[in-house]
Amino acid sequence: MGWTLDDIDWRAFDAARVDPDLLALVKAAALVEANADDYVAYLRGVFAGDAAFLAQVERWGIEEARHGAALGRWAMHADPDWDFDRALNDFRAGYHIDTQATASIRGCLGGELLARQVVETGTSSFYTALRDASTEPVLRGIAQRIAADEFAHYRLFARAAATRARLPLRTRLRVAATRFAEAGDDELGWAWFAANVLSRDPRATYAPGIHTRAYAARALRLYRRTHIDSGVAMLLRAVSLAPGGMLHRAVSGMLWAVVRTRVAFAN
Repeated sequence: MGWTLDDIDWRAFDAARVDPDLLALVKAAALVEANADDYVAYLRGVFAGDAAFLAQVERWGIEEARHGAALGRWAMHADPDWDFDRALNDFRAGYHIDTQATASIRGCLGGELLARQVVETGTSSFYTALRDASTEPVLRGIAQRIAADEFAHYRLFARAAATRARLPLRTRLRVAATRFAEAGDDELGWAWFAANVLSRDPRATYAPGIHTRAYAARALRLYRRTHIDSGVAMLLRAVSLAPGGMLHRAVSGMLWAVVRTRVAFAN
């Protein structure tokens, strides 16, 4: 079962070390993680009949929900006026995925598993960067636990992918690039809106793009080159390409340049 919320030393919380931008990011991340049930339902439909894999998906969903609970509890320590449950309800009311699907939106099961690896690459990298950016001891510990879980989830989906027919390289690259680009979709924008805007102004309305950019402007500031290098290595392995060579350096350098440019223009 891994760790529980009781394993966290909440008494070590230091309000003086809470960074407002990190707090806002944590609030949004808590909602996304806590909404794992929708993705479990989606994967149940897509992988119907694969009982062994679905048992692992159920455990994955429990762990993801635990991440949301831990982040939400930390956020309420940092901001006692914030209502995690209310924000989560607002998020769920505004953002939905198709939980009734019976086929993968990636076109095949192998593509779905590859897309999940891309997601876990992003979350593992994000929580590692969050840990390194924070000086608040409880948040650092939570982020470390979550980053480790997300890397384990990446390996879970990688093992499942290895049992299926290998996709052509062109297909692998297309699926990975498509899912990577979807990091800028409405999920994070809605999470930011529900966590940080609607919670203060119930009459506010969601603005596509604006709230996603508000989230990204703060999240990208966390990253250092080492986080990008590690993330690219995971992405390359996901598409069955070897990390550590010229391609790795080229892709990592390009992404790092994009991150720095977006941060510069956001300031």
